[in-house]
Amino acid sequence: MEPVNVLEPDEYRQRLGIPKELASCHFAEVGDYVVGGHVPAEDINRLLDERPDALGLAVGGMPAGSPGMEGDRKDPYDVLLLKKDGTSSVFQSYR
Repeated sequence: MEPVNVLEPDEYRQRLGIPKELASCHFAEVGDYVVGGHVPAEDINRLLDERPDALGLAVGGMPAGSPGMEGDRKDPYDVLLLKKDGTSSVFQSYR
């Protein structure tokens, strides 16, 4: 599937259920899930293997050291599991 640029990304994120505070410059629909931000591939694979009853995964901001943000610095960050009730929990921590 080819990437698609959307004219109103905030509307699209809202429709997908990505909270505003976790908005990033890119997001994807992967199977039945949404993935927002710099989520490591191994976490997406785990999500698809485990199939939790959730909206998907998100990483807020652009933490140094996350996929696509590699470099000398590595900031700690959490990959959050976005739940259908609007809450989230830590799916994986990177320290």
